[in-house]
Amino acid sequence: MFIYLRVLKESFRFAIDALRNNKLRTFLSLMGVTVGIFSIIGVLAAVDSLERQIKDSLSSLDQSTIILCHVSFGPTDVPRWKREQFPLVTYEDYQYLKRTLPETKAISYVLNVPSQTIKYEDETLESVQVGATTHEYYDIESLQFQEGRFFNEAESISGSNVIVIGDEIKNQLFGEDGNAIGKKIKIFSRKLTVIGVLKKEGSALGDSKDEAVVLPVNLTRKIYGDNNRSTFPQVIVLPEPDVDNAEYLATLDQKLRIKRGIKTSEVSNFFANQFKGLTDFIDGIISVLKLIGWGIGGFALLVGGFGIANIMFVSVKERTNLIGIQKALGAKRRFILFQFLFESIVLSIFGGLIGMFLVWLISMLLNASGIAGDFTFVLSSFNIFLGFSVTFFIGIIAGIIPAIGASRLDPVEAIRTGM
Repeated sequence: MFIYLRVLKESFRFAIDALRNNKLRTFLSLMGVTVGIFSIIGVLAAVDSLERQIKDSLSSLDQSTIILCHVSFGPTDVPRWKREQFPLVTYEDYQYLKRTLPETKAISYVLNVPSQTIKYEDETLESVQVGATTHEYYDIESLQFQEGRFFNEAESISGSNVIVIGDEIKNQLFGEDGNAIGKKIKIFSRKLTVIGVLKKEGSALGDSKDEAVVLPVNLTRKIYGDNNRSTFPQVIVLPEPDVDNAEYLATLDQKLRIKRGIKTSEVSNFFANQFKGLTDFIDGIISVLKLIGWGIGGFALLVGGFGIANIMFVSVKERTNLIGIQKALGAKRRFILFQFLFESIVLSIFGGLIGMFLVWLISMLLNASGIAGDFTFVLSSFNIFLGFSVTFFIGIIAGIIPAIGASRLDPVEAIRTGM
C-alpha cells in the first residue's frame, strides 16, 4: 500500500514538473480536457438547474391532473385539419362533468386571457398575464398566499369584481412593503378589488404566477363571451387519490362524448391531456439537451485525451535513462506502469479542475449579477463527481499506452538510449 502512495506522490511531482517546465505545451494539451469538461459539466449543470426549476414550478400540480381542451400536448394520430375543427371546451362541459363525473376530487374551468395592461393610480403595468378560473382551482393547484385569499364559490359564480395578484405585480404596483389587500386596480376598463397576493415562486422559463393576475372566470366570460379561441379554454380535472388511471380516463371520455353526442364510429373531438404526459415530455427534452452537452464536450475530450497522451509519450522519452536506472535497481514493471499512469491521471484531473472551476465561477457570477433573473444555476455534487470520474477515465485511457511502453523498456537499452 505504501509503495503505491509513494508512486502517487512521485507521479504528482512529475506532473507538477511537467506543468512547470513545459508550461505552453502542457497548457495547450490540457485545454482540450478543460474545454471538454467545461462543456459537459456546464451544459449538465444548466440543464439540471432548468429541470429543477421547472419541476419546482410544476410541483403544485398532482401528476394525475388532467387538462381537457381542444388541442393535444403530445403526439396524436388525429390529422391537423381535423384538430383545427374541434370545438372549444365550454363552461357547460365543465358544469356537466362536475355533476356527473365520479371519483373526482376537484374540477375547474380555466381561461388563459390575452395579456392586459393594469393600472393603480399613477402606476401602469403592460403585458400582464391574465388567468381566469373557477374557485376550485385553489384546490387543484394548492395555491399559497403571502396575504389575503382566493375568491370563493359565490364570487366565482357571480363573476365578482375581485382579483388575485402575483408577488411581482404587487411589488411593482404597491411596493415591497406596501399593502395590496382591499386596493382597487383597473383592468378591462373595470376596477377590481385585490383580495389576495400569491407567494413568490420564481420562474424557470419566464412564465410565472409572480407576474400574473387571476380573476373569476365568469367575469372574463362577460367580457370575452364563450367560444373565443383567444382565451384557450380548458377544464382541469383532479381525480381522487388511488383511482385507476385508465378507467378514470375512459369514464371521462365516455361522459363528454355522450354530452356532445359523438357517435361510436367517430373520434373524440377533444383531448384529455394527463399532466404526467407533460412531465414525461419535459424529461425527454432534458435528456436530449444532456446528450447535446455530451456530444459537444466529447469532441473536446477526445482532443484533450490525445494531448495528454502526447505529453506522456514525450515524458517517457525524456525519462528513458531514469526508467532504465530504476529497473536496474529492481523496480518492477507495475511500479513503472503506475508511475506514468498516475501522472497521466493527475494531468487530466488538473484540466478537469480548471474546467469545473470555470463552470462554478460563471454560475456564481450569473447568480450574483441577476442577469438570469430568478433562474438559479446550481453545480450539484453529482456533476462535480461526474467531472472527476470523466477526467479520471480520460487520464487512464490517455496514459495507458505510454505507461505500458515505459514498463516494457529493457533497462540496458534504456540506460544506453538515455546517455
